[in-house]
Amino acid sequence: MNSYTANPDRYEVMPCRRSGKSGLVLPAVSLGLWHNFGSVDSFENAQKMLRKAFDLGIFHFDLANNYGPEPGSAEENFGKIFAADFKSYRDELVISTKAGFHMWKGPFGEWGSRKSLIASCDQSLKRMGLEYVDIFYHHRPDPDTPVEESMQALDYIVRSGRALYVGISNYNTEDALKAFTILRELKTPGVIYQGRFNMLGRELEKSGMFDMLQQIGVGGICFSPLAQGLLSSRYLNGIPEDSRAVRNHFLKKDSITPDLMEKISKLNALAKRRNQTLSQMALAWLLSRPGVTSVLCGASSPEQIAETVQSPNRCTFSQDEYDEIDSIVYSKIKYSR
Repeated sequence: MNSYTANPDRYEVMPCRRSGKSGLVLPAVSLGLWHNFGSVDSFENAQKMLRKAFDLGIFHFDLANNYGPEPGSAEENFGKIFAADFKSYRDELVISTKAGFHMWKGPFGEWGSRKSLIASCDQSLKRMGLEYVDIFYHHRPDPDTPVEESMQALDYIVRSGRALYVGISNYNTEDALKAFTILRELKTPGVIYQGRFNMLGRELEKSGMFDMLQQIGVGGICFSPLAQGLLSSRYLNGIPEDSRAVRNHFLKKDSITPDLMEKISKLNALAKRRNQTLSQMALAWLLSRPGVTSVLCGASSPEQIAETVQSPNRCTFSQDEYDEIDSIVYSKIKYSR
């Protein structure tokens, strides 16, 4: 592709939000590289998506060491695109990565030991060609390693210059509070929690996660904000042959029931009344929730990214709209034979 120069008006497009009480600021919509950036995907399309995102004010790119497929290949591809397009913009970018899921053989290839986390961070930096990442996460709690050891490893990663901030992901509320308390005692900038949250999956909110994060001054960023594409136009007319449900990703085809499809159809009707697409409304709903700093969106095309950046423009909901969404999500549809 031709050499890249960023849109000079990029910061006029996307609003920014502070992560808790920290100095870290994120765009309301961030780009996740979980799918469609690996070795099996189109490199040219990945480059176009990253360019489009940055041009539209998305300056936070989120990765993990195991993203691909193959594991590690999303970081490798990102590193190539960064070197070609974004190196001169490094001080404007927030780049995050994570460690905790399986990456290599043996007892240190996953989880949360000091050895595993520091080695994983070094490998990620090498794959991406970076001197540091802005955020380094422990990707999941380790049931066999004391949380103190995992947090001390994050503390070392910051103090050694490998990361500016740290966060945790996929912890439950009780364990997250313990982890952030340890980080605070270590005077380590633990500033963000990443978890799964969307209209259809509200476990984090029910568990008091966002209340806790607000109390301690930590930001929240939501992955799977569209429920693996369910909260988009993707499944409104059935299950596409090239969808994640067919390709046997985390979304399973048999989980897309008539009851669920009816709910999605009703949510889509509400979105139309609000002059939004379903995905725009789903993201706006998240951004209206207390404690949510940013929503972490995946994409398969630049056009999808262009659609998502419109979401923060309409984040205000009436109480009637909130109630209607809840009544749809929690209803049990009755079918006549």
